[in-house]
Amino acid sequence: MQGLFEKCRATNLFRRFVSDGSGNVAVIFAISLLPLLGFVGAAIDYSTANRVRTKLESAQDAAVLLAVSNAEINKTAADAQADAVKFFNATVGAYGLSASINLSVTDSNGKRSASSNFSTTVTTSFLNLVGYPTLTVGDKSTSTVSMPVYQDFYLLLDNSPSMGVAATTTDISTMVANTSDKCAFACHDLSNSNNYYNLAKKLGVTMRIDVVRQAVQQLTTTATAISAVSNQFRMAVYTFGSSCSSLGLTTISSLTSSMSSVQSSADAIDLMTIPKQNYNNDQCTDFDNTLTAMNSTIPTPGSGTADNPQKWLFFVSDGVADANYPSTCSRTPLGNGRCQEPLTVAQCTAMKNRGVQIAVLYTTYLALPTNDWYNNYIAPFNPGPYGPSTNSQIAANMQNCASPGFYFEVSPTQGISQAMDALFKKAVAKARLSS
Repeated sequence: MQGLFEKCRATNLFRRFVSDGSGNVAVIFAISLLPLLGFVGAAIDYSTANRVRTKLESAQDAAVLLAVSNAEINKTAADAQADAVKFFNATVGAYGLSASINLSVTDSNGKRSASSNFSTTVTTSFLNLVGYPTLTVGDKSTSTVSMPVYQDFYLLLDNSPSMGVAATTTDISTMVANTSDKCAFACHDLSNSNNYYNLAKKLGVTMRIDVVRQAVQQLTTTATAISAVSNQFRMAVYTFGSSCSSLGLTTISSLTSSMSSVQSSADAIDLMTIPKQNYNNDQCTDFDNTLTAMNSTIPTPGSGTADNPQKWLFFVSDGVADANYPSTCSRTPLGNGRCQEPLTVAQCTAMKNRGVQIAVLYTTYLALPTNDWYNNYIAPFNPGPYGPSTNSQIAANMQNCASPGFYFEVSPTQGISQAMDALFKKAVAKARLSS
């Protein structure tokens, strides 16, 4: 009974406290309300600061990504940095905010890195009442990308009379069947309007030089398609001369990043003309002097940056010299000094020692069993089989000219265009792996 009485008493006291309207209770409530309002005010200030930080983080991330974007990768690190800072400030200004940013862009070891941090203060409302007039917000951001490797490609195309040979075994058979001396060479003899060059055109025979021209034009399309940024690749095209009477390194297209310009200029790639039959004892393929001139034309190779590109020589030839080398010929020269020999690699070695990388496309020198000249002077260092020409000294020397892994022999059943494309893509892939 006593316990029940005590419980009722406690209940009555609680009810009286709750219903009491005296000043003491109001004071207690006011005191307890102040911390609650402080917490609410702090939450509002922190929420405001967080919104500011989110906007600034977004602007910073966008600025960092801009610095490593394709749009900026062509520029120097300093210019990309300036553009990124300008973008950040403009974006922040559009938000009606201000912040100091420390953004740096560096290029090293084939990579571009952008790093940034910012800080700013946000004025408080409620926290100011308790001694915190501002809140500081900040963040960091980084991004790294592999930079595109810039490469200059110098194409040296053998357009000497031997490149007038019919391109395939079928074309060879067609020429042999339609010439009295069973000749598969479409010699461009200007003294005779009925020359074999014109005959080949009339018969629809594709000459090796025709295929080379088409391959160069296709290569420009490939270069455009796989470039990561504008001006990543530049190309120049050269031949051995338009005429045997004016031999020497001849420019078809100067070095340019305009692949459409190179493609258009490549229309001029054609078989070297000869003034007349047996002109200059047919000494129209001067590898030594042409490659020496090519070595002088190609500047010192760089590391692959936009202002210091790598240098590549793409050399397309059937690999047989026919020139006046009376004292340096690797074979026994004729009495007049005429030398017919496989390519000598001295100039290739000189270029590679400078850092020039060389890709060689060997257009297989096919056997011409009905041609006495071939049988007497070329066959001894060009035994079969062909494509691959495992026993040919011509093929061996062409391979030795190339940088390791960048030799390709085109057999009659393969395409020069596909081979040239493959070498180009391999050169680009090598640069990416090395960067």
